[in-house]
Amino acid sequence: MLTVGLTHYLVLAAYMFCCGVFAMMVKRNAIGILIGVELVLNAANINLVAFTRYQVGSIDGQIAAIFVIVLAAAEAAIAIAIFVNYYANLATIDVDQGSNLRG
Repeated sequence: MLTVGLTHYLVLAAYMFCCGVFAMMVKRNAIGILIGVELVLNAANINLVAFTRYQVGSIDGQIAAIFVIVLAAAEAAIAIAIFVNYYANLATIDVDQGSNLRG
């Protein structure tokens, strides 16, 4: 029978991290970049919780993961507000058009 070990969690987190970095590099849409950032933060959460799972008597990683989730929620709320303002000014959320906002 197959048991899920620490290596499986680390491989999943590495895959999610790579997908997030790839999305941040390739996407020109601001929402796509935000999704990439969220994938990177979730990969970090998987690592934190996985390492805590295999350390007896510790919940430090889970507490840190909760802080990362709160940080991600705040970041998403602020980013969406910025994107709405960006769209109101340019009628697009293409990040390449950002140079038009220079004052």
